[in-house]
Amino acid sequence: MTVTFGGALQRLAALYVVAVLFNYGWELAQSRLFVRAADWGNVWWHCFVASLGDGIIILVIYAVGWSVFRRQDWFERAGGAGYAVTLLSGVLIAIVVEWVAVHVLHRWAYAANMPLVPGFRIGLVPILQMLILPVAIFQVVAIWIRRRRV
Repeated sequence: MTVTFGGALQRLAALYVVAVLFNYGWELAQSRLFVRAADWGNVWWHCFVASLGDGIIILVIYAVGWSVFRRQDWFERAGGAGYAVTLLSGVLIAIVVEWVAVHVLHRWAYAANMPLVPGFRIGLVPILQMLILPVAIFQVVAIWIRRRRV
């Protein structure tokens, strides 16, 4: 399938919007697992800003798949290899982001009730976020694209 420039932009926009929406809900749900600093302000706003960054992570996972499969529409018929790329990319990015944010930049800290990944001292829930949501986001956008073609 040949994708026009407009089609590629629509695909990216759809991925980003769906990613922000899905991740916003996740961010709100997991917010109690983080220590709230004095400068956190409104949790709704903080989670929204975090979901914008999560949307960028989804676009990075998409770019990894595009470079591996050399197809812009790789996730529309992901198959086993597509899911493997999605899961591996998601977990690696999540581990790096969490490690750097928590242990290097000290951007956030975990509450006592955050389950930790043994040996890494990073939160399990944010790692699960980048294992579960990318697959769901790619599937939702693939369905939307298929319906638009009919």
